[in-house]
Amino acid sequence: MKSTLLDFEKPIAELEEQIEQLLKQSENSRVDFTGEIRRMQEKLEKLRSEIYQNLSAWQRVQIARHPARPFFLDYVRFFCNDFIELHGDRLFGDDPSMPCGLATIGEFRCAIIGQQKGRDTKENILRNFGCPHPEGYRKALRVMKLAEKFSLPVVCFIDTPGAYPGIGAEERHIAEAIAVNIREMMVLKTPIVAVVIGEGGSGGALGIGVADRVLMLENAYYSVISPEGCAAILWKHRRHAPEAAEALKLDARSLLDLGIIDEIVPEPPGGAHKNPQFAAEKLYSSLLNALRTLTPHPIADILQKRYNKFRRIGIFSWEQNSTSPSPSQ
Repeated sequence: MKSTLLDFEKPIAELEEQIEQLLKQSENSRVDFTGEIRRMQEKLEKLRSEIYQNLSAWQRVQIARHPARPFFLDYVRFFCNDFIELHGDRLFGDDPSMPCGLATIGEFRCAIIGQQKGRDTKENILRNFGCPHPEGYRKALRVMKLAEKFSLPVVCFIDTPGAYPGIGAEERHIAEAIAVNIREMMVLKTPIVAVVIGEGGSGGALGIGVADRVLMLENAYYSVISPEGCAAILWKHRRHAPEAAEALKLDARSLLDLGIIDEIVPEPPGGAHKNPQFAAEKLYSSLLNALRTLTPHPIADILQKRYNKFRRIGIFSWEQNSTSPSPSQ
């Protein structure tokens, strides 16, 4: 795949190109440029550190959407053994944008569910650009119920810009399918771990996102609406997407501070696509820790904590003064 360069990475790419040209010149002319190359490499490392340690919310959204970023099935290949995919919702059909099945993660036999994008046009059409249909959510729920029956933990990988909003999806009740999943996951009698690995967009993400532990990769995002959609509504133009991204608090650090997620999984500098093996190892370790933390507890305790976790979301308070209206006003 051709490398996709993000706008804010251009200064890094330019400096890398200068170093490469200097190395070639050194080889061809037999002139020693070692000192100059070392200084440029030090400058490059400093520039990388400055850029990647101070990413804005919008820049993290761009990384989350990077076409080379590892997808759900990539992580399955990295650390899931004996993956057996299960197809169909037993009502309408199968949805390739929501692969589900059984696999082993470390010492745990699990039901795993994920949203899958494509690498090229052909695969994106097959996967519907990672936008699941109603049958995808119903298939996911069927696999969750199977996991509940056999006391298997459920692991969900979230990576979607949102559920598919087309006519066919509406005719087959996409909103109802997501709502049923949210309701049933809240009372599912088995541990659930969810991880946002890329885009976590709207109800499409929440349809497999009700979990006892919600993890999130460092450069993923999780939001009720895309920055572009928010900008179109509030600012009447998509060019305000960077401002919308900041206002939405959709990055991992903001969501951890708000109590929406439970853990940030670190990525290599520049994003998971820069070193997929590193990202997979970190995610594998976090998933194992989450599963080992949850599974020893009685299911009644797990359900009560799950309920309390989501009831706390959205609660806020403020200090009332003489000029502030009371809550009743």
